[in-house]
Amino acid sequence: MTSPLNTSSESQKELASARKRALFSVFLNTCLAVGKGAAGVVSGSAALVGDALHSATDVLGSSAAYIGLWLAGRRHPSFPYGMYKAETLATVIISVVVIVAAYEIGRFALFGTPGVPDVALALPVALASLAVTLIFGLIQLRSGRRLGSPALIADARDYLADGLSTCVVVAGLVAAYFGLHVERWAAGAVSLFVFWSGGSLLFKALRELMDAGMDQETRLSVVRFVESHPQVRYVERCIGRTAGGRFLVELDVVLRTGSHEAADMIADRLEEELFQEFPRIVRVHIRTHHGHSKTVRRITPAGGPEGETLERLGDAPYFRIDTVDRETGQVTHSRVVESPHANAERKRGFLVGRWLLSFKPDEVYVGKIKESTAVLLLEEAGVKVLEEEPGG
Repeated sequence: MTSPLNTSSESQKELASARKRALFSVFLNTCLAVGKGAAGVVSGSAALVGDALHSATDVLGSSAAYIGLWLAGRRHPSFPYGMYKAETLATVIISVVVIVAAYEIGRFALFGTPGVPDVALALPVALASLAVTLIFGLIQLRSGRRLGSPALIADARDYLADGLSTCVVVAGLVAAYFGLHVERWAAGAVSLFVFWSGGSLLFKALRELMDAGMDQETRLSVVRFVESHPQVRYVERCIGRTAGGRFLVELDVVLRTGSHEAADMIADRLEEELFQEFPRIVRVHIRTHHGHSKTVRRITPAGGPEGETLERLGDAPYFRIDTVDRETGQVTHSRVVESPHANAERKRGFLVGRWLLSFKPDEVYVGKIKESTAVLLLEEAGVKVLEEEPGG
């Protein structure tokens, strides 16, 4: 079955938080550009004016991040899979801005004309700009990773690259104070780093635009999570593609049950649980299949290792786990396990039910079916709860 887009709770909260941070980034970059530009003109520092132009290009990049995040949260019938790749497009724009900034820094390093700026005015402004840029860049990078937002991560790296160019300005101003002019060489080295940063961002964004798969670690985590469900035999196929830092996932799941009704119920439950466990998953397509097994796993509550079948699951001190041949009905393997929750004072039914599900039973037999938390958990998971013990 195909789930609707994950428009609920966590995913939308992440987008809203990312949008607020991107909007603040636009404001901060504007302030930096205006402050450094004014100080550069008044002090006669060409390097500080160039750094202000770099910040001005960052305004464009931050604006692109905000617009991309705003579009990523929109819904339109023409885009049934969502508009999450708008954030990827924003990342492309930001990466191009970073590359252009690298070019400008390199051009200044090669062809810039050194001057004699007013260090007393330009240096404090450059130092303040450096502190703000680095601190906010690190905060933005941490938030981008936490929210899974490639646009915020790109914006953060742009801030850090801007911080490096400001370091060049600071070094040049300090050197100018002592009558030296070495900022040109430092600017050349920084331009190479900034170019590498922008190039790597562009490469990553282009991969995503070409429907690159989700990372292997996340894919394996999804598979392990789905296979932990008591009625799932195994995951036959799991593929996912990225869209603006979010994942669209397709699963082929082989179930222990052959009931179409139970399969639909299990798929619905898996969908809800995947959205809760992996907030970055925004769409799931689950195809269920029945895997024929030659055996049936049957659990029976007992009063002792050889005791009679009990009525209530929560009160049973022991459980017999039988492996039964599906064709002959003969028990091919049997073992008795002691319940770790038989004496629990609170939530005993819930604890026992969850524990029994860890054995992935096909059937659970009780002396008499009574509504309880343990029974409800088993039935919701698609396990047959039967009243009469076979052969009894």
